[in-house]
Amino acid sequence: MTVDQLPGTYNIIGSNQDAEGVAYKGTLMLTLDDNNRIRAIWLINGNQRQFGTGFFKDNILVINFNYKGADAQVYKGVAVYKCITKNVFEGFWSEKHGNPLYLGAERCFRIGTEQPELMN
Repeated sequence: MTVDQLPGTYNIIGSNQDAEGVAYKGTLMLTLDDNNRIRAIWLINGNQRQFGTGFFKDNILVINFNYKGADAQVYKGVAVYKCITKNVFEGFWSEKHGNPLYLGAERCFRIGTEQPELMN
């Protein structure tokens, strides 16, 4: 797989970085900048926007992200995805101030491709 195959919009299903692993859904839009670095925008549960930049090598996508929380604080973290195919990614993420005992999880499916109903 090559970096130029990544741009597109993906449906996501995930679970949060906590003991409850609260599920969420959303979209992830990937584009490339002039240097072939990844630009990412997530829209979580229809209302929370997160922004990131990253890179791609050996079918691994790494994105440093940030967002402004309801408390107006900026939160930062990193997401790491294994690109199963050009249409399906599976990964995990962690926020700087998240619970260090847990990792969040996320699966991404290019819009227009088949998706499972539940995240295992």
